[in-house]
Amino acid sequence: MEKLASDARPTRPNLAAVAALAGVSVSTASLAFSGAGPVSAATRAKVLAAAATLDYDGPDPRARSLRRGRSGIIGVVMEDRLRDAFRDPMNIALLDGIADEAGGGGVGLLLLTDNGAGDSGIAVAPLDAVVLVGCSRRLDESVAILRRRAIPMVAIEAEHRAGVLAIDLDNRAGSRVAAQHLRDLGHTHVAIVSLPIDDSRRSRPLRAEPATAGTGFTALERLRGARDVFPAIGGWVSNGSSIEEGVAAGIELLDHENRPTAIIAQSDLLAVGVIRAAEQLGLRIPHDLSVIGFDGARIDGVAPYDLTTLVQPAVEKGRAAGRAILEFLAGGTPQAVAFTSEFHAGNTTAPPMAASTRAN
Repeated sequence: MEKLASDARPTRPNLAAVAALAGVSVSTASLAFSGAGPVSAATRAKVLAAAATLDYDGPDPRARSLRRGRSGIIGVVMEDRLRDAFRDPMNIALLDGIADEAGGGGVGLLLLTDNGAGDSGIAVAPLDAVVLVGCSRRLDESVAILRRRAIPMVAIEAEHRAGVLAIDLDNRAGSRVAAQHLRDLGHTHVAIVSLPIDDSRRSRPLRAEPATAGTGFTALERLRGARDVFPAIGGWVSNGSSIEEGVAAGIELLDHENRPTAIIAQSDLLAVGVIRAAEQLGLRIPHDLSVIGFDGARIDGVAPYDLTTLVQPAVEKGRAAGRAILEFLAGGTPQAVAFTSEFHAGNTTAPPMAASTRAN
């Protein structure tokens, strides 16, 4: 049976056809598209006009990748589910920074999640390099896979590993500053609302347990900083950085008589949740409760409060990671970078009120 012409698959126009229509060689047409060779403006215009006539939008990226021996893709690995990761403005700021640099280098980003089971796209995805965001010890297997694949790796706020370039933040020192601020105000009964500290990601009380008993690097570093000032500090472990988790933690810590006079939250989202929990319980900020966050994020609905917090350069961390990746791909040897946070004294902290005054 004769095949109808309408059933035939359209053939993708190729560079040879464009060159023939423009009356130039294939190599000249290729240079006209790349902009990397001595092609006159008139010749380039003629090639682009021929391409428009044939509805040709450039060389096949798959073939170009094979010729270059690269995919043109940087993997960005997060442990959280993407829908959870993008609820945190710090993750968005990091990705903005990475994309700012990567886009200028002509590479794209591929977002991956990994729970440390070794069955994610890390093992097979066509990647030129990888940025690990907030990775914990459960990613060790994935790091080993990437190392065997000889893929350059950059880690943002992670435990230092051989062969992985570190982009650090002063999580411990910053948290120590926050705790000392409360100590200087006269607080002694202080609690902490932490980010997840282990693989279970289970909300639970935070006891005066060693700060080494966990896998969440950022959470543990911030806990160590608080315990540099308040060695026996306890509190509540959240299952993620969200306002909802902050509210739940705040209710657990504040809905009884022996409540703390101050709470250190390990993210601004958690801090805002704690403030909302305090308001639900009829407590005034900062008269009845002082609250400190960490991040310096812009969060809607915070007014009239100006949150006391540690402001971190999230976008700059992402840019540093992006620059390091591009330097790796260019054959260079980038250096590790360490960023510092800046203490911002807002209106959510004040000296503790006398017990008799709080009771009235």
